[in-house]
Amino acid sequence: MVAQGGVPPREQWSGRAAFVLATVASAVGLGNLWRFAYVAGENGGGAFLIAYIAAVAILGLPLMVAEFALGRRARADIVSAFTFGMRSPRWAWAGWLTVFAALAIVSYYAVIAGWAWRYFGTYLIRTEVGGGSEAVTAHFSQFLASPQTLAWQALVLALASAAVIGGVRGGIERVARAVMPLLALIVVGLAAYGLTLGAAREGLAFLFAPEFAALARPQVWLAAFGQAFFSLGVGVGTLATYGSYAPGEAPLARSAVLVVVIDTCFALVAGIATFPAVFAFGLDPAHGPALAFVTLPQVFAVMPGGAWVGLAFFALLAFAALSPTIALIEVAVAALMQARGWTRRRTALTVGGVAFIAGVPSALSEGALATLRPFGVGVLEAIDRSASSLLLPVCGLCVALAVGWAWPRAEAISAATRSPGWQASAWRGLLRFVVPLVLAVVVVGSFVMA
Repeated sequence: MVAQGGVPPREQWSGRAAFVLATVASAVGLGNLWRFAYVAGENGGGAFLIAYIAAVAILGLPLMVAEFALGRRARADIVSAFTFGMRSPRWAWAGWLTVFAALAIVSYYAVIAGWAWRYFGTYLIRTEVGGGSEAVTAHFSQFLASPQTLAWQALVLALASAAVIGGVRGGIERVARAVMPLLALIVVGLAAYGLTLGAAREGLAFLFAPEFAALARPQVWLAAFGQAFFSLGVGVGTLATYGSYAPGEAPLARSAVLVVVIDTCFALVAGIATFPAVFAFGLDPAHGPALAFVTLPQVFAVMPGGAWVGLAFFALLAFAALSPTIALIEVAVAALMQARGWTRRRTALTVGGVAFIAGVPSALSEGALATLRPFGVGVLEAIDRSASSLLLPVCGLCVALAVGWAWPRAEAISAATRSPGWQASAWRGLLRFVVPLVLAVVVVGSFVMA
């Protein structure tokens, strides 16, 4: 069946619940379960949490609603969504920039996801990862330096591409329905176990009892706004793309609030699962990106039942990393299907292949390409910094300008909320004035603090 003009009819989620579930799945990933814990650890725990919640309310939620509206209004890919009904076709560049951002992020995101899948496989076959600090660090370093990182990156991209080939309902929605209940069960179980440890009170205090003096440090706020971008998935076109598949009756603003609440709860429960264990064994909560792959394996090695806890934790990381990878690939697939007229299968295989090739430098950044140090850091970290500090804020700014300024007020409010009122006016005011200002500060501040 084809629509008028020979273009395939736009696929849709099976209902509002599926739309929310798939969007939550696209957001809940390494940003919540790996990045949130170590960024909170590096930025004062409870103080960071206050800044993060403020960032979600001021920046994340308004942009999420705007992206949903952008996609559903056009019922098309991110490039077509930016140009739909616009007076100038130049808005297409914003769409293609967003596609580029999605590809840039998935190129290294799949590498980190591959780390999680490798550790999941290691614990699954009961291979020893534990030992003292030096042994665990050496194990991780040897893995990063080996070319096997490419194999795990390829596995993640192959699984994600297969889901995208299955289509919106048959692939992406089906994966979300299978994965999200599993993730919820695992993260709640790990948090419950963490609360039984002797340092549970100390870990909870670190996460929920803020040192308010830390809020005076600009880097805490910059980290919080950057984490909100990374965690919610704004600025890379996934929300607009998924919004384009939303049923016409789905209330976008309420759906966005629900997604934000669930996403934030996952991050908090993951923190409850992590910090009591870290404090119970006298380790450093500010260990940075290595928290999941160096610090926690030391904990699993000495805690009762640690092998099973480690298996559950890395299963959580591995499966949580899959849905965001799917979403990032879908952004480029939807755009190229529209632009080139390719089949979904051909497009997904092409995008997956391009993402793999683009990710090779990141996969080898601690191995064969360890001497390549752009901006004084490894390739993977350089791409991550560039994407989070520049690409994502610029793409978010494009969304804010398109929906907040280029659209007429009545059309924007109708597309986003369907009910004009003070909430809709507040949302548009944030989108027009506050969000662009915050994004400018984040971009400038990130480069100043670098």
